Parts: sequence; C-alpha cells; structure tokens
Amino acid sequence: MTTKATQSNEPVGRLMGWLGLRQSRGAPPEGGRAPPDGAGPYDLARQARYELAASITSFLVDNDLDVSPANLLLAHSAFSGRNPRLARQIVAQAQAPGGISQKWLSELDEQEAGQPDRVELDRLMTRLETNIEAFQANTKEARTATTDYGTELEQHVVDLEQLQKTGRIVSSLADLAKVMLERTRKAEDDMRKSEDEAKALRKSLDRAKRDAEVDYLTGLPNRRAFEALLDRHYKEARATVEPLSIAFCDIDEFKKVNDIHGHEAGDRVIKAIADTLARISNDHCHVARHGGEEFVMLFRGLTPTQAAEKLDDAREALADRRLINRKTDEPFGQITFSGGVADVFGYGDTRAALKAADAALYKAKAGGRNRIEIADPA
Repeated sequence: MTTKATQSNEPVGRLMGWLGLRQSRGAPPEGGRAPPDGAGPYDLARQARYELAASITSFLVDNDLDVSPANLLLAHSAFSGRNPRLARQIVAQAQAPGGISQKWLSELDEQEAGQPDRVELDRLMTRLETNIEAFQANTKEARTATTDYGTELEQHVVDLEQLQKTGRIVSSLADLAKVMLERTRKAEDDMRKSEDEAKALRKSLDRAKRDAEVDYLTGLPNRRAFEALLDRHYKEARATVEPLSIAFCDIDEFKKVNDIHGHEAGDRVIKAIADTLARISNDHCHVARHGGEEFVMLFRGLTPTQAAEKLDDAREALADRRLINRKTDEPFGQITFSGGVADVFGYGDTRAALKAADAALYKAKAGGRNRIEIADPA
C-alpha cells in the first residue's frame, strides 16, 4: 500500500495542474494570482475559492472556449469536486490527440443534461412537503370551523323547531337551516377525507425519498444520501475534534469486464465490490455507490493513514478472490479496485476534500492500479 501521494512524472499537461494533480505545495494556481496566506479554516476556504476561480479561468481561456453559462457550469462541476467523473473525462480528453474543443464540450454538456438532477429533485420534494403541510393545516382549520358552525347551526335548528307555531316563515327558516346543516356535515366529512389523503400522500413521499437515497443495484446509499451523511458527520466531527477521512474507490479496468462478459456480469462484479466494502462499514464507516463503478467511503474517527489501512485490507481480500461468471462458468480473472483517501479537515470544505480524494485515486490508477493513495494537503 502506498501511504503518501507522490507527484506524477507523466507530462499530462496543464489540466493536471487545474485538477490539483501536479500543483506543488504552496504554489499558486496557473493563470491566477496567489491566494492569501493563512492556516485557519477561513483562510483555507478563501484559498480554495481562489484556486477554483483560477482553474476555471485557465480552462476556458487556454482551450479557447466560450465564456458561456453552460461552459462555466461544466467547469465548476468538474473543478469544484462536485462531479469527479466529469473531471476525469476532461483529463482524458486533454490527453487525447484532438484535445478539448468547444464542439467536444458542447457534446459533453448534452450528455450531462441527461443525468438525473438531484438538486432539482431535492427542490421538488421540499416544495411538495411544504404544499402537503399547508394543505393539511388548511383542511384541519376548515374542518374545525365547519364543526363549530355545524354545532351552532344545529342548536339554532332545535330552537327554530320549538317556535314553528309562530308561523310559516319560521318553519321555512327551520327547513333551510336543516339543509345547510346537512351540507355543512358533508363538507366536514369531505375535509376529513382530504386530510386522510394528505397523510397517505406524506407517507408515499417519505417512501419515495427513501427509495431515492438507495442505489437499486447494490442496496447501498447513493450519492445523494452520502452527501447528507457527509454534511452531518462533518459538523459533528468538527464539534468533537475527531478525525474524518474520505475515500474514493474505482473498479480497475471495469470496461474490459463489460466488453468480455457483458453488462449483466458487470453488474454482478459491482455488487461483489459493494459487498466487500460493506463488510468494513459500521456506524462510523459509511460506504455508498457514487455512480457507475465508483464508490465513496467516509471514515469517522480515523486518520487518513488508518482509513487507508482499513481500505487496503478490503482491497487485498478482493484481489485474492477468483470470481466466476456463473452464467458462462468463465473466470473473470483478478478483480481489483484502486482508492484515494483524503483528510476532510485538511481542506477548505468537503468538496475540496472530495476533489483531493479523487485526485489521489487518479494517481493510484496512474501508478499501476490495485493500490491505495493518500492525498497530501498543500
């Protein structure tokens, strides 16, 4: 196991620097002014913003790309650590003969547009919850009002019936009041049914939210659920001064498995990796499927070195297994994964830590695969 990230010797171009894969300790980002010095959380956050802005600017200008909303959004998603898969696509294209062009980036933007928008899903769920709560409150208030009105009206009906001998007008008023009372009772019943429907809708929404946070293939939490876990543990660990480490894992040469054995077999390999990582998870170690053949893990109370050792044990256990394609009885060969680990509190925020872990994963891949790298905070 490699326990310290080292600088890559491959001349992969300036884009490696933009993604934090070649920048030396303390060096300002290319194309931008030097960030402010300081070691406090506020200074680290400012430094991260300086580096992000400089990376986006260099990416657009040096590749002669339009400064458009679409390009800015793609660049921000890649360089901020929000979308590591997108960052690796950009790195790969930067190393390709054709390089990065506006045409290629526009096609990539169209592909990204087809991905599920989890932010929009969250926003929709929040609005739906708010509407349900308002509907429940309004129906309950209306039902209470109709109940009070019905009770009072019923008393008036009794009073009017006792006075029917005073004349036809009073009798007609009593009949009218009876009709109104029936309508009021019906409205109250309808309100009660609506309130019951609202409760059922809330239960369905809660179930949908749970389903939206679980990966259908592996049964692990998905990226959306992991981000919520990361936010909660980040706040708690910072308050209790506990170590917090994060790791990215990626199945090595997974495309070959799909090409040779088919996508169904590839799904079984993903599930095997998920089961392997799930065995080391507990209340302070969480694993989630980040997307495709990628997994992400959070280690509460463990330093990056301790987390890397634990992850490396799982890596070795998997590498020693010889998996068989049960459908064809053909061996898959050795199935391995690589990983990158980062200290969450060694960076300005959680996104920067995710980006650092992904960069360490990239170095593990470049260094021969089937290994774990630890990011070295600048």
